[in-house]
Parts: sequence; structure tokens; C-alpha cells
Amino acid sequence: MKELRIRTLAAVFVVAGVLSWAGARLWSSVGTLPKVPLAAPIVLALIAVVLMATALSLRARLKAQRERRPGAKGVDPLMAARAVVFGQASALVAALVAGMYGGTGVFLLESLDIPTRRDQAIYAGFSVLAGVAVIAAAFFLERVCKLPEDDEHNDGTAPVS
Repeated sequence: MKELRIRTLAAVFVVAGVLSWAGARLWSSVGTLPKVPLAAPIVLALIAVVLMATALSLRARLKAQRERRPGAKGVDPLMAARAVVFGQASALVAALVAGMYGGTGVFLLESLDIPTRRDQAIYAGFSVLAGVAVIAAAFFLERVCKLPEDDEHNDGTAPVS
């Protein structure tokens, strides 16, 4: 399984941001700008919390398993792989969504004197912060689930027999 790359996430963020900024300018010149929903940062924050809780739970279980504590509940490798895939997918979507709301937020900075646009800019800013939190939680989850022998293979692929 390939590791998350910060360059890929940054590229997705920047491209989505530029396209969103351009789309917001075009949309505003034609009529009204689509609204940034209040639920956007809330949903992203909830995803970040779920990823962080999963990572902390897996880390505690793996530590107990390594220390051979009596009654330690093991970690199913398939479940850990699914958690990592969920984290990676969440990070990619969060980079896209954060870029989209970031571009819209940058456009909205021009008209902060209008109360509704100021509120939309605030929601967009919180969405970007929540998106960054999702990405950070996904990296942490990936780090927790990394196998020790993965350190020997820097390309992120499984060893071939």
C-alpha cells in the first residue's frame, strides 16, 4: 500500500483552490455566490475525530499486544488496512474540499463588509482548518498502522517473494 504524499495532497488543495476561486469570481459576476454550508466544517471535524479515535485505539491495542499484556485484544490486520484506506481516502477528499472552500474563502475576503459574505468566509476558513485536521489525523493513523518491516522498504510496496 502506498503511503500518503504531502505533495499530492498539496497539489489537490492548490488546484481545487484555484478552480474554486475562479469559479466563485465567475459565479459572482453572473449572479449570487453559492453558500458555504455551516455543516461543512462540522462534518470534516467529525471525520477528523473518528480518524483520531481509531488511531489512538489501534495504537493502544498494538502497544498492549507488543508488551504481551494478559488479555490484550489483538488487531486484525485486515481491519487495520481498512482503517488506513479510510484515512487515505478521507485525506484526499479533505484536501479537495478544503481547497474548494479555501478558494471560495479567498474570493470572499474582498467583501467582508457584507455580513452574509463575512459569515461565509468564516465558515470557509473553519472548513479549511477542519480539512487540515482530517489530513493530520490520517497521517497519524497511517503512522500508527505502519509495520516495522515497512521501514526497510521505502517505496511503500509489499515485498515480493
